[in-house]
Amino acid sequence: MRYLLTLHMNPTLWATLTDDQKNAVYEGHGAFSRLITDSGEMVETKALAEPGDTKTVRVENGVAHTKTGGYVESEAFLCGYYVVDVESEERAVELAAKIPDAEYTAVEVRKIVHEG
Repeated sequence: MRYLLTLHMNPTLWATLTDDQKNAVYEGHGAFSRLITDSGEMVETKALAEPGDTKTVRVENGVAHTKTGGYVESEAFLCGYYVVDVESEERAVELAAKIPDAEYTAVEVRKIVHEG
């Protein structure tokens, strides 16, 4: 079963972390990537740009309207994800808890129900 583990960034919270804490998060992602690669559970991972570098598109009456910024008006934003292929939801949750961001913000575990 494949699961999407989404990571969310809160810039206000991030700004309160020490350089050592931030470096531990960065290094923790390297360790986590090695763990799921070595176990054969890694499918892919991506880091995403901040909302200020995002375009949101809506089509109304056949006309595309674009705005700068994310879809959700919130301080926290989707900043990256891992896709893992695991035996169970319990394993996906176990892996999510190993992502260093989980110490500071939630990691969402969502089952992938369709792939194109």
